[in-house]
Amino acid sequence: MSTIMVQGTTSDAGKSTLVTALCRWLVRQGVSVAPFKPQNMALNSAVTVDGGEIGRAQAVQAEAAGVAPHTDMNPVLLKPNTDTGAQVIIHGHAVGCMDARAYHAYKPEAMRAVLASHERLRQRYQVVMVEGAGSPAEINLREGDIANMGFAEAVDCPVLLIADIDKGGVFAHLVGTLELLSASERARVRGFVINRFRGDVSLLQPGIDWLEARTGIPVLGVLPYLHDLHLEAEDAVNASQPCKPAVALKVVVPVLPRISNHTDFDPLRLHPQVDLTLVRSGEPIPPSDLIILPGSKSVRSDLAFLRREGWEQAIARHLRYGGRLLGICGGLQMLGRRVCDPLGLEGPPGDSAGFGLLDFSTTLQPEKRLANVSGRLALHGAAVRGYEIHAGVSAGPALGHPLLRLDDGTPDGVLSSDGQIAGTYLHGLFEGAEASTALLTWAGLKQVEQHDYAALRARDIDRLADLIEGYLDLRKLRELIGVTL
Repeated sequence: MSTIMVQGTTSDAGKSTLVTALCRWLVRQGVSVAPFKPQNMALNSAVTVDGGEIGRAQAVQAEAAGVAPHTDMNPVLLKPNTDTGAQVIIHGHAVGCMDARAYHAYKPEAMRAVLASHERLRQRYQVVMVEGAGSPAEINLREGDIANMGFAEAVDCPVLLIADIDKGGVFAHLVGTLELLSASERARVRGFVINRFRGDVSLLQPGIDWLEARTGIPVLGVLPYLHDLHLEAEDAVNASQPCKPAVALKVVVPVLPRISNHTDFDPLRLHPQVDLTLVRSGEPIPPSDLIILPGSKSVRSDLAFLRREGWEQAIARHLRYGGRLLGICGGLQMLGRRVCDPLGLEGPPGDSAGFGLLDFSTTLQPEKRLANVSGRLALHGAAVRGYEIHAGVSAGPALGHPLLRLDDGTPDGVLSSDGQIAGTYLHGLFEGAEASTALLTWAGLKQVEQHDYAALRARDIDRLADLIEGYLDLRKLRELIGVTL
């Protein structure tokens, strides 16, 4: 059995991308592989086959590997709910909220969970493909590290180090990172990968020769910049979209300070008939056909943020002019009369007034609902699939008119009597073509074009695997992995 770790010189160097590509490439070679990230900090999560939650990047990597996402693939998930604290999730389930000092003291326990998950995966798969977090050169975090070299040392695995040349300073990033590692950690770095290169690679060769002579570590390859690549983001909100026609459905989404599962909007961002605007703090709120209130890790705090930014008045004006309004998960809770957090699960205990547009209230409870579900929308009976990750329990008369019913008959969400306002606890509801068409038609788009988001995602995973075959030294890669291919 083989464990290989990918670490990066910086955040967003391409760790997630490279692990995804290697997972799909190994599957092509007939090797069973599991993705693994010891510790992840992200508000983008997915529900696993065993009923827990993990970082979304690991769910995408599992898809690349052709296996179902499992909590062992991301045993420690940190979901920030303040600037100094986070909900700590171990093996898919929350164990509490901790500030930075409390979590530092908890790390030995977290490491035990990490090593247990890794061992289970190692017993089941030929290769465990590991993704680090941030940079291994964060010397202030070296003590008790479980995310980078601390893990690599514990399981005695080799490391690939990736750097992003598009940002500039790639040689300084690689050499500087090595200089900040201990001797034993430096010895684990068995190869470099340079990511997102544009231009003539022959002009880069003198730098590669210098780097290899200076460090004694081979450059396994230079990966080109891939235009129009879609890979669901681990944390950063992606606002880029292809050119859209002048006549398109205009959709506006506020970027909340604690926005969660913003990948809900990737299918809209990439849909040829949808002009999606993600509005950040201080930016004007443009007119639109549809406003979507997204999920939130701190609903009451984000409600206060929306009020400070003028969204309450903007939503009222939008509705007066006949616009549609949709709330997803935390966004659904904001549409009701009150959001109550008596136990202080997402911040100080207390309750807040919602926007009062629908007659129900929500109380946060310790146990989350974590489920992959399917059902049918009240809109044209369209089939819908998605997942639920929420601690809120909503109750009130408005819920008697649900937006959808799950396959077991359970109602979900709300559709207002005038059809103008809707809400649901389901994430991912725009990913399926049938549900997306029904929702976009409800929002005002006529003659909706079919858009296969799942096929787009699968295509780009294959594009990444093609890069491995075309641009990395496969002989050295096979030697490093140590599995007969």
